[in-house]
Formats: sequence, structure tokens, C-alpha cells
Amino acid sequence: MTETENRRPLASRGSGWAAALTRFLARTAISPNQISVASMAAAALGGLAFWQAGMADGAVARALFLVAGALFCQLRLLCNLLDGMVAIEAGKAAPDGAFWNEFPDRVSDMLILAGIGYGIDWPALGWAAVALAILTAYVREVGRGCGLAADFCGPMAKPHRMALVTAAALASLFEPLWNGRNEILLAALWLVALGSGVTALRRSWRIVGKLRGA
Repeated sequence: MTETENRRPLASRGSGWAAALTRFLARTAISPNQISVASMAAAALGGLAFWQAGMADGAVARALFLVAGALFCQLRLLCNLLDGMVAIEAGKAAPDGAFWNEFPDRVSDMLILAGIGYGIDWPALGWAAVALAILTAYVREVGRGCGLAADFCGPMAKPHRMALVTAAALASLFEPLWNGRNEILLAALWLVALGSGVTALRRSWRIVGKLRGA
């Protein structure tokens, strides 16, 4: 299957602002692969922000780190959107584009989710969420290896994971109101881990069903 056939269906891809950004980037020397690398950098900064938020003493410092973590999660998604659009819509695809379309996503999941785990002092849960998130992508690629179309179904695909983490980070800003600390991010990490497990099982079930002609 081609790189085009392995693209996640996104409504934002048809938006005017995304098209404008794509046209701008197409006029520069920036390559789709460089945008993919930038997504890992954004994820690294996001994971670091979440880690530091867990260790911050003051409420203001913690709030700033939480907001930074949420913003870097969204920047990671923006890079994920634009690398494909610059490659396909702007005609700047490279022979190794398929690798850079997948590998940075797995690294980014690891950096963000493990960063949250260490920040809230639940590193084992963070790594479990990482493993299960990567499993969802692995199952999708198993389906492609069997000759099927890429299955991006949820309930905890990449956009869902990042939306949940972003919302949890922003909601955590209000935890001082009830003397809470990290409960919301802890709940979000559990949801990512369990939801990713369900997603992997659901995708597996759908692959087997399609292969059997169900």
C-alpha cells in the first residue's frame, strides 16, 4: 500500500488554515521528514513539561508546566498533520517518507506518556500506557501487512490519546481548588492505557473478521 493509503482520515486536513500552512511550508526548504522530526522534539518538550509539573513546588510553576505540556501535545499533532500534507498535497514526498510517517509517532507517544507517568510518580503506569499505545499501531500495521487497509478505529487512537492528555492537563489547573494534585492526569493515564488495550483488541478482531470474509 502507498503512503497515501496509510493516511489517517482527519477533518482538519480540509480546513483553510491547514491548506494555508501547507502552501507556506511548500515554498520553503523545509521537508516533510524535518516536520516529522519536529514532532518528536515537540513531544520531548511536552513530556519534559509534564515531568517537571509533577515536581514543581509552586502552583504557578506547576500551572505553567501543565499548559506547556498541553501546548506541546497539540504542536506534536500539528506536525503530524502538516508532514503528510506537505508530502502529498505539496508534492514533496520522499522515498523514505513512509518510515518518517510512523517512527516519530511511536517515539512521541513514549516521550509524552512516560513523561506523565514520571511526573505523577506512576512510572510503571506510564510505560504500560506507552506499550499499549504502540500496540495499537502495531496491530494496524499487521493488518496492512495482511493486505488490508489501515484501520484507525478507536476508542483510543493517537488523536484521542492526545486530546485526552491535553484536556486532562488543562483540567489539572483547577486541582488546587480542592487540594488535589495529579488525580486528573492519573485518571487520564489509566484511560489511555485501558483504552489503548481495547483499541488493539478491537482492531485485531476487525482484522481477523476481514481476513475470514466476515
